[in-house]
Amino acid sequence: MNQTRADRVAQMMQQELGAMIQKEVKDPRVGFVSITHIDVSRDLSVARIFVSILGDAKQAEESLLGLKSAASYLRGEIGRRVGLRHCPQLDFRQDTSIVDSLHIQRIMKTLPDYHD
Repeated sequence: MNQTRADRVAQMMQQELGAMIQKEVKDPRVGFVSITHIDVSRDLSVARIFVSILGDAKQAEESLLGLKSAASYLRGEIGRRVGLRHCPQLDFRQDTSIVDSLHIQRIMKTLPDYHD
């Protein structure tokens, strides 16, 4: 399968999923979640959805559980809205890059030769 097609599908999925999570997912465990990136395999069988979750570790864990619980509903809706005959399996993962970068920045500020 063509990687550019997988990239286009990922982009369309990101737009649709972002709106669906905010407006249609009614699971109270899902807090403030934003999709940072989606990686779709070349054969369109799996989509790894990286999400940034606002809150502490327990809230993040609960939000991930809520998203995984809603995955089958979201998969069906994405297939219809994006027009895919076979929609990829949705694999939600927490994106910790923002937290990691803030941690690195705090460490760098403690260095004697670092200027912000």
